Amino acid sequence: MMTERKFQNGFTLVELLVVISIIALLLAVLLPALSKARQQAQSLVCISKEKQIMIACFAYIQNNNYYFPPAVLAVNFTTSSSTFSYWDFIAVKDWTKNLVTIKPGILWQKQLIDQIYQCPSYKGGDNSIGAEYTGYNYNTTYIGHGFGEPVEMPVKITDVRRPGECAVFGDGGYANGANKFMRAPFGGDPTLIAAGTQAYRHRIKTNVVFCDGSAVSRKECYKNADKAAEGNIADGTGFLSPDNSLYDLK
Repeated sequence: MMTERKFQNGFTLVELLVVISIIALLLAVLLPALSKARQQAQSLVCISKEKQIMIACFAYIQNNNYYFPPAVLAVNFTTSSSTFSYWDFIAVKDWTKNLVTIKPGILWQKQLIDQIYQCPSYKGGDNSIGAEYTGYNYNTTYIGHGFGEPVEMPVKITDVRRPGECAVFGDGGYANGANKFMRAPFGGDPTLIAAGTQAYRHRIKTNVVFCDGSAVSRKECYKNADKAAEGNIADGTGFLSPDNSLYDLK
């Protein structure tokens, strides 16, 4: 007489351990690839944002006699408030209420949303008062100049002899966060140079858009600068070229 065998549903402990091991192995293989893809996507978004900022810059140039916008338009102080007018936004500090109000800046065009100035890979602070959205900087040494700079008048786009090799906007970064003023490595105040470097935060690359509207992701990072500034250049930051060649108009 045959006896009935009862089969129980479910996995044995050994089978569960095998399944868990396979899942862990798959995660170990896939997670780095997913992280790499995510970082690459953020870099592409960043380049797209910088291109849109450059489009707004071209619009400004067309409407202002071919001059680039100033990096700093004005800084005004009264007994009750301070106003900082930058290329990306205007910050008004009410000292009586300890309140900062953000207003559209020189390049805050109607077609752009305010978040366009936020790098998707950057979550830190900024070197300017009241910066809600940050991460990008603007060639102040040779292009924008502006209030308080040794040369205050911005240059004309027709002055740029090598537009495909003259940086305009990029990923800004220094020891204390982001920066909005891109500096060339040689000449001027070394303190400003150290605080005007590019941030290599996109898989150890930095994004930059040039005067002709082209944008690239560069891995070349140079620490060469005025001697007084070299020791103050932060990790993960540096310059686009070993000299001023990728910042200069010549």
